[in-house]
Amino acid sequence: MTQIHANCVALGPHAILLRGPSGSGKSNLALRLVRAGGRLVSDDRTDLVAHEGKLIASAPIQIARLCEVRGIGIVRGLAHQAAGDVRVLFDLVADPAGVERMPEPRSETFCGISIPSWKIWPFDMAAGAKIEVALALAIGEMQLET
Repeated sequence: MTQIHANCVALGPHAILLRGPSGSGKSNLALRLVRAGGRLVSDDRTDLVAHEGKLIASAPIQIARLCEVRGIGIVRGLAHQAAGDVRVLFDLVADPAGVERMPEPRSETFCGISIPSWKIWPFDMAAGAKIEVALALAIGEMQLET
């Protein structure tokens, strides 16, 4: 098992990781994804394990089902699921200029399983749509033009 400083949100049958330092917008973006139909798996810290060739994320027991909403507090009651089949990692950047226009494909390996990774500015109005496109690429529903 590996624990990382990231949020995890399930979107349909798959999940995505949002990784970044404290205050980078992980919970903000996760909250917007949940309000748009996603389900929170974990907020702030995520446990990862390999299971049957898949990378499975869950929340540490102490923070399961909780989400910090900055300016409001720690809340319980968001749409939630206990675990998620992670397919994409997003590293949150502080400045939109930190997102390359045409990035080379990248990946990162956790628990022996490689997943694609992308950089995203969490406050982009199109962040949710970009996450959906990256997830579709990761599961083979779309292809990058080369």
